[in-house]
Amino acid sequence: MKSRLIAALAAAVLALSLGLRAADAPQTTARATTEAGGAGSITPDELKEWLSYIASDELQGRRVYDEGLGLAASYIADHLKAWGVRPAGDDGTYFQTVKVLGVTTKSNSSVTVSVNGQTKTFKDGEGVTFPKNQGAKQTITADAVFVGYGLQLPDRKHDDYKDVDAKGKVVLFVGRGPENVPTRLVVARARNAVETQHAAAAIGPVAAFGGGRGRGAAASDAASSSTPSTTADPAGGRADQAAAGFGGGRGGFGGQNLGDFQTVQRLDNKIAPQITAGDEFFEFLFSASGLNYVATKGLAAASEPLPPVALKKATITINVDADYTVVQTRLTRNVVGIVEGSDPALKDSYVMFGAHYDHIGYQQTPQAQGRGGFGGTAPGGCTGQTRDTPRAGDVINNGADDDGSGTVALMGIAHAFATGPKPKRSLMFVWHAGEEAGLLGSRYMADYPEIPLDRVSAQLNIDMVGRNRCDQGSEANTVYVVGSDRISTELHNLNEDANASLSAPMKLDYELNDPADPESIYTRSDHYSYAVKGIPIIFYTTGLHRDYHYVTDEVSKIEFPKMARIAQLVYTTGWRVANLDHFPARDNKGPRKGKGATGKIES
Repeated sequence: MKSRLIAALAAAVLALSLGLRAADAPQTTARATTEAGGAGSITPDELKEWLSYIASDELQGRRVYDEGLGLAASYIADHLKAWGVRPAGDDGTYFQTVKVLGVTTKSNSSVTVSVNGQTKTFKDGEGVTFPKNQGAKQTITADAVFVGYGLQLPDRKHDDYKDVDAKGKVVLFVGRGPENVPTRLVVARARNAVETQHAAAAIGPVAAFGGGRGRGAAASDAASSSTPSTTADPAGGRADQAAAGFGGGRGGFGGQNLGDFQTVQRLDNKIAPQITAGDEFFEFLFSASGLNYVATKGLAAASEPLPPVALKKATITINVDADYTVVQTRLTRNVVGIVEGSDPALKDSYVMFGAHYDHIGYQQTPQAQGRGGFGGTAPGGCTGQTRDTPRAGDVINNGADDDGSGTVALMGIAHAFATGPKPKRSLMFVWHAGEEAGLLGSRYMADYPEIPLDRVSAQLNIDMVGRNRCDQGSEANTVYVVGSDRISTELHNLNEDANASLSAPMKLDYELNDPADPESIYTRSDHYSYAVKGIPIIFYTTGLHRDYHYVTDEVSKIEFPKMARIAQLVYTTGWRVANLDHFPARDNKGPRKGKGATGKIES
């Protein structure tokens, strides 16, 4: 009797267990089917249809402020409306007006150094140089810390920040660095100090940045802060005047006052100072260490290892005091739409998706002299390759890959979400204007957001995903992933899992995420505008090729099946982030995945 009772109870427990598994299995399968079905609705054919217009000669290269960019914006907006995507721009439209300001600066800023009981003040333009865009008035007093060349080069096992806590301090560095260090890494040192090492300010030598530009460290960082061939200032300063249509030689404005710098960002933001200084400043500061600055400078000039410099009892006070006058305003537009989430408790938070829909326009000068000329040599490290000869009379930089591919991939993702199943969180899609002119649209959106940024869980950015790097057949299954691990390890792992769930997973390559990447890709597309606000990002790209910024970047060379698969990966990652019951954890551990790295990050 007892044994029969026990057997009956066991059978009941087993039945209940099987019933629960059976109930759970359809839900799990349904979720996977829904995710895969939404991604599967993104097809090569629709991407080709849209790109054939976006990258057509009719749009004349989609340069910022030109008619072609307006046509592209209207084309995207018309599709969003047809799909039922809610407008999220100004006044109930799909467009956010981006104001590009020309600004003049009157500076009263200074740096005061206190060393061994002695104090000396250096005014802007007298021993130190501040950028023209200094941000809001502020006073910073902090200890000084010397970091040698201020470089981190993992491949060379060179790390000037090893055992150095730069947080909240004024970081100082000298020289140019070891031999053959890429210029982009050298000129990005001040920005890296304040943005990745969390320094209160950075001061470097004038000579290392080329001097003469009157822009200090911020000017030097220009070359590494936007898409290649632009010179955008990471602090919102001088955008590429050629690309933006400013100045002479490109249909400029003659004697019109364009200001000391152009910016889309708020002028009342406090900016961590990035300053250059002359020998007199460093000599006075080094007197706190007992070392001879001239001798250290000599070692730096010879690219020799630098001795440690203990700046004992040295403090620096930076007084930022600048007044600004807006002398010019130009307008362009972001295209913005929202697909509302399905969960009443979560739909007021967002996953952002982005791409830039502008390009560099058409050639107004002979090929070898125009934007992206490069002569016959292929750019982007495509060693041994030369460019195709353009068709006779071809003057239009169609930008099929840059970033027509990202533009239509984003359209495919928006279409899939708008017409298919909805995740819990809402989704915001932004086609940024003016990336080629200095990340104009994304910087504006980050400073004047259409939704509160504290409600954004992550931003996924797509730029150049239509080709193989250097057109190598071995790259057919590769997509380069940048920045996924820097702010949120969880986001990185979500992307890895999303890729593994695809019927044909991509090869995720992290080479361009290396902090020593000579092209500094992490800082050169629109995701960066959100990353500096602390939002976890992932940047997807397939790398440069010989047609980059050239009239031969045309639709006929696009790998549409590959582009569709990358869009499906971005969709799937976005779907998973949007269905989390929490934001991806922001642990801010910085870049760990680099050249040769693969897979998830173990906690």
